[in-house]
Amino acid sequence: MNLSAPFIRRPVATLLLSLAIMLLGGVSFGLLPVSPLPNMDFPVITVQANLPGASPQIMASTVATPLERSLGSIAGVNQMNSSSSQGSTRIMVEFDLDKDINTAAREVQAAINAARELLPSGMRTMPSYRKINPSQAPIMVISLTSDTLNKGQLYDVASTILAQKLSQVTGVGEVQVGGSSLPAVRVALEPRLLDQYGIALDEVRQAIAASNALKPKGAVEDPQRRWQVQASDQLAKAADYMPMIIRYQDGAAVRLGDVATVTDGVENRYNSGFYNDKEAVLLVINRQSGANILQTIRDIRAELPALREVMPASVKLEVAMDRSPVIRATLHEAEQTLLIAVGLVILVVLAFLGRWRAALIPALAVPVSLIGSFAAMYLLGFSLNNLSLMALIIATGLVVDDAIVVLENISRHIRNGEPPLEAALKGTREVGFTLLSMNLSLVAVFISILFMGGIIERLFREFSLTLAVAVVISLLVSLTLTPMLCARWLKPEQEQSRSRLQQWGDHVQERVLAVYARSLDWALRHALLMLLSFLATIALNVYLFVSVPKTFMPQQDTGQLIGFIRGDDGMSFQVMQPKMEIFRNAVLADPAVESVAGFIGGSGGINNAFMIVRLKPIAQRSDSAQDVINRLRNTVPKVPGGRMFLMPDQDLQIGGRQGRSSENEYMLLSDDLDSLRTWLPRVREALRALPELTGIDARETEGAQQIRLVVDRETARRLGVDMDMITAVLNNAFSQRQVSTIYQALNQYSVVMEINPRYAQHPEALDQIQLITDDGARVPLSAFARWERSLENDRVSHQGQFAVENIGFSLAEGVSLDQATRAIDVAIAQLNLPTEVQGTLGGTGAAFQQTQDNQPLMILLALVVVYLVLGVLYESYVHPLTILSTLPSAGVGALLALQLVGMEFSLISLLGLFLL
Repeated sequence: MNLSAPFIRRPVATLLLSLAIMLLGGVSFGLLPVSPLPNMDFPVITVQANLPGASPQIMASTVATPLERSLGSIAGVNQMNSSSSQGSTRIMVEFDLDKDINTAAREVQAAINAARELLPSGMRTMPSYRKINPSQAPIMVISLTSDTLNKGQLYDVASTILAQKLSQVTGVGEVQVGGSSLPAVRVALEPRLLDQYGIALDEVRQAIAASNALKPKGAVEDPQRRWQVQASDQLAKAADYMPMIIRYQDGAAVRLGDVATVTDGVENRYNSGFYNDKEAVLLVINRQSGANILQTIRDIRAELPALREVMPASVKLEVAMDRSPVIRATLHEAEQTLLIAVGLVILVVLAFLGRWRAALIPALAVPVSLIGSFAAMYLLGFSLNNLSLMALIIATGLVVDDAIVVLENISRHIRNGEPPLEAALKGTREVGFTLLSMNLSLVAVFISILFMGGIIERLFREFSLTLAVAVVISLLVSLTLTPMLCARWLKPEQEQSRSRLQQWGDHVQERVLAVYARSLDWALRHALLMLLSFLATIALNVYLFVSVPKTFMPQQDTGQLIGFIRGDDGMSFQVMQPKMEIFRNAVLADPAVESVAGFIGGSGGINNAFMIVRLKPIAQRSDSAQDVINRLRNTVPKVPGGRMFLMPDQDLQIGGRQGRSSENEYMLLSDDLDSLRTWLPRVREALRALPELTGIDARETEGAQQIRLVVDRETARRLGVDMDMITAVLNNAFSQRQVSTIYQALNQYSVVMEINPRYAQHPEALDQIQLITDDGARVPLSAFARWERSLENDRVSHQGQFAVENIGFSLAEGVSLDQATRAIDVAIAQLNLPTEVQGTLGGTGAAFQQTQDNQPLMILLALVVVYLVLGVLYESYVHPLTILSTLPSAGVGALLALQLVGMEFSLISLLGLFLL
C-alpha cells in the first residue's frame, strides 16, 4: 500500500492542504504569547505574618513555628522555609510540581485557619498568603518621585491609584508597591510628661482607640422622609488628635498634645526606596502565567499617559526597569538565526543538486513544516521563546533531510528512464518505511524527555514537543507535497543540459564517494581494529563526559544585575542608609550602568538593601554583565560594616528564598541552635578559603545586640505588676504599635503610637518607663527588673522546621559549577560535621546536583527508547545496535567541541547529545 499515491495523483488537493497548514501556522504565529523561556508554573505559596515590635526570636517561636506545623500537614509539600525578622515572618511553601496551585491555595488557607488559636492574640491582622512563581522575574518596575510630596503621600498615590489601574491591564498578574508605607498619624509620647500627669501608656492607647470610631449609626425617618445619621467620629489628621482629651485631672483636661508630639508620617519609618539618586516609591509589576510579556508591557506603557493625568502634577513617573527590549532583541536574534538556517540549507541543497527545480522542492517543504508547527504550538498552549525557537532551528536540518531522501530516490528512478509520475509513486513507496523509522526514532527521543520529571521536564517540555511536532509535520509533507512536486517538476535527465553547478556537484560527490569506498574497504579488512576503536571511543566518551566542566544552564546577559547590600547584625536604619548610598553611587558611576532602583529596610530587615541595576543596551557597552560585576567588585569602595553582592539577573531562577544574594548557596541545618552557631563560622571560613568561590555571603557576627529584661517576679507581684502588664507597656513604648484605624474612601490608615524616638536611643530608656498599677501607684521598671545585654540573630530562618543558616557564594572567574561543588564537598568532608548538623547545596546548586545524578539515566533512557522503536520497525534485535553503534564517535565530537571552544556542559548541551 502506497500512502502517498492519492496525494501524488491529486496535486490540487495536496497543494491546498499544504497552503491550509501554512495559513493555520501563520495565523497561530500572531497569537502565540512571547516570553524568554517556557511557562513553568512552580506551585509555590508564600505566607506573610506581621506582629509589629516582636523580635525575630518571638516571631519564629510564636508565629512561624505554629504556622509551619500546620502547613507541614498539607499533602504534597516538597519544601518549606521561613525567615523571621523584626515584626515579620515570611514562609515559603513549595509543593510537588504536579500539585494544582489553586488546590494548594485552599489548603494553605485552611492550615492558616487551623493555626489561628495558636497565634499571638495581639496580631491585628491574620496571616495572608499569595501565589508566586519564583521562576518569573518582574517584567517592569515603575518609579515615583516628587519634590513636594513626602514618601507616605507618594506611597498612597501608588497603592490607591496606580496599583489598582495597572492590575486591570490584560496580562498583569500582581503589582507590588515598595519603598515606603502608607501615611499614618504618629503619636510620639513623652515619658516624663506622662509621669508628671500619672498617665499610663495603655491609658493613652485606649483613649485614642475610643476617640476614633466608625460604626453604624442608623437613620431617623418620618412618613415622608428618611435621614441617615452621621457623626464626626473620625479623626483624620495629626492636628485633629492634638486636642483629644485623655483624662481630667484636678478639674483640668489633659490633652494628647500635652503629653505627646503628634505628626503626619508613615506607618513604618524603617522603609525607603530609591531610583538613581532620589528617594522613590517603586511599583514592581509581574505578569500573569502564560501572558504575552511584550504585549503586556506595550499595554502598560499605553496606560501610563492616562495615569500621569490623574496623579498630582508634582509626581514624576518613570520606567525604572523594562524587560521587553532584551526579550525582543533575544527573540529577534533567534528568529534571524532560524531564517539564516533555512537560507543556508536551501543554498547547500542547490549547490549539491545543481538544479533549481530540484532545489525548490525541499525549499518549499521546509517552510510548510516549520510554519505548520506554529499551529500545533498554539493548540498546545506554548509560547514563542528561546527554547521553542531553538527547536525549530534544529528542526530545519531534520525537515530538509526528509525531503532530500524522497527527492533523491525519485530522481534516481527518473535517471533510470521511468516517467516522473511512476518514479514518484515507486520512489516514495520504497523510502516510506525508512522515513517512518527515521522520524519515529527522533520523536521517541524527544518524547522521552517528558518522562524525566522535575525541572528538566518543565523546562524542555515545549522544546521537545515542538521538535516532535515539526518532525511529524515534516514526515507528512515528505509523503505528500514533496513527491507530488517531484512528479510535476522533475524531468528526465536527457531533457536537460548539465550546468556547471551540476558538474561541480557531481565531481565533489564522486570524490567523496571514492574516498568513502576506500575507507570502507579498509575498515572491512580490519574488523578487529575497528572493534577495538569502537570500544576505545566508548571509553573516550566516558572520560570526556566526566572531565568536561559542567554547569546547570549557560549564563545569560539580560541587561540587568541584582544587588544585595548587607549591614552587620544590629546595624540601625540610620547607619545603614549612608552605607547603601555609597554602594549605589559607586554602581551608578560605572560606564556600563544606566540606572539603579531598589529598597532599603522593609520586610527584608532594616540592615538589608536590594537593588536592580539596569545596564545600557549591549550595542552601547563593550562588557558583558559578568564583566561589569567583576569590574565593580574591584571599583566599589570597601565600606566598614557593609558588603555588596552582585549577580546577573537570569530568566530562569531556581529557588525562592527571600533575600538570596547569589544563585548558589550552601545550607547548614540543625535542630540544635547552639551547634549551628558553633559550626557556621567554621564552614564559612572553609568556603572562603576555596579559590573556586568568591563573594561569600554569610552571617559574620555572633548576632545583633539585644536587651534582655530580667524580671524579679516575686517583687513584681508584690508591687501589683504581672508579666502581661510588663509586655504591654514595652509594646506600647517601643513597637510602633498601631492603636487605631482611620477609614477613608479609598484606603485605610493607621494611628501609630510609641514613645518619642529620642528617649529610645539607648538601653537606659527602659529605666524611664513606669507602670501604673490598678490602685494608681506608679512603679518604675527598675524597681523589679534589670536589663542586660545579649547577642541574638536579627533573622531566624527555618528549613522544614529545622533552623538553617545560608551561605551564598559566587563562582570565581573560569570556574564551573561542577568544579565548585566538588571543592565544597572536599572542604566540608575535612571539617567532619557532627551528625546533628547537616550541610546541603541550595538554589541553582541543588538543581544542578539533581540533574547531574540523573544525566546518565536520561542518556540511557533515550538510547533504550530508540532501540525499542528501531527494533519494532526492523523486526530485529541486531539492526538497531548497528545503527546505535555510530553514536559514540558523534559523542566524542560533541564533547571535544565543547572543550575546544571553552564552553561548559549544561542542560542545553545534554539536549545536543540527545539529538545525536
